[in-house]
Amino acid sequence: LAGELARRGIPFDDQAGPIRSHVSGWSSVELRPYQSAALAAWAVAGRRGLVVLPTGSGKTSVAIAAMAAQGEPSLCLVPTRILLAQWADEIGKVYSGEVGRLGDGARVLADVTIATFESAYRWGPAIGRRFGLLVVDEAHHFGKGVRDEALEMSVAARRLGLTATPGDVPETLGRLAELIGPVVFEQAIADLAGKWLAEFDLFTLTLPLTDQERRAYEGELQVYRPFRLRFVECFPDAPWREFLRVAAHTDEGRRAIAAWRTARKILSFTRAKAGALRDLLERHGDSRVLVFTAENETAYTVAREHLVMPITCDIGRAERSEAVSRFARGELGALVSSRVLNEGFDVPEADVAVVLGGWGGDREYVQRIGRILRPRPGKRARIYELVSGDTLEVAQSFRRRSRLAARTTAPRHRG
Repeated sequence: LAGELARRGIPFDDQAGPIRSHVSGWSSVELRPYQSAALAAWAVAGRRGLVVLPTGSGKTSVAIAAMAAQGEPSLCLVPTRILLAQWADEIGKVYSGEVGRLGDGARVLADVTIATFESAYRWGPAIGRRFGLLVVDEAHHFGKGVRDEALEMSVAARRLGLTATPGDVPETLGRLAELIGPVVFEQAIADLAGKWLAEFDLFTLTLPLTDQERRAYEGELQVYRPFRLRFVECFPDAPWREFLRVAAHTDEGRRAIAAWRTARKILSFTRAKAGALRDLLERHGDSRVLVFTAENETAYTVAREHLVMPITCDIGRAERSEAVSRFARGELGALVSSRVLNEGFDVPEADVAVVLGGWGGDREYVQRIGRILRPRPGKRARIYELVSGDTLEVAQSFRRRSRLAARTTAPRHRG
């Protein structure tokens, strides 16, 4: 608003501009070549934009280097309380001043502050004018209307968004460009694997359905497909969420969605997937294994059948943290989770992933794979995706795997 008023030559009194002060106490931040390139691309783009890097590649270091280079009051927004603590710890390694926290019971403001999304939304009117640099971790959570005001209430002119998966919905990307900036630098897992991320092997196991499972699955699709096909004919480019919105307004649409969910549940943990998981856990008994499911119900089934610790939203934060610590020490050989491990947990000890749920989106898939790609000397990660043959899982699996491919032979950036 201030920029547009000034452009039009309209006199105004700006009382909301960020407080200008120099923040000292930063040590130098050592960056890898691609991290330096990302920071340079962000600077060339006017210090507004999204940096897209795989999970485990050190997006946090890029942001901390930006905060140190700018030397101004900085606010970093994170989605979870776990990330709140992790960011504070990482900043504390190179910053001697106080690190403020908003969230998880803390209400401490400082020149460098970490806040959860929810706390930033609540405190926006009070703190929006205090910071000149806004860092948004897991920025893909924004751009959809939910809590976007947390970013709108900040007057920070410089904005840096971090994500491994910006998505490909034009409306969301356009909104993110308004709130934070466009994608200015992007690299994929394959661009960094082998040096900055662990080498990995990806195995897709295509498994059969039993006759009973096949009949049940095809029966649900006969309810779902006609409505879905008519919708696609009318709105060929509409996103999935628009399909859900339209379907919710008719009885036929609601039946179609119910059938789709039932079909997904049938495929979530078939008899063949259960057998394959049993074999994989036995084969990799000396490894640290992460098992990812489509929903909590399957996670608890796996936990009961294989005595694997579940990590779900129903498990208390202290118990989850203790389980992850025991996993890191080797006291637990495997963990099973639906979504809780997708963001925030740092488990470099994991070297095997088994993905049971084949219906998750590209973003969820990349985040899950990233859990086991944090490098260790001599580490080569193994990823097993269990897919039910001749089902919708096959095409979705193929599409998701393309997300692991290299974007370019050199860093791509826009300025």
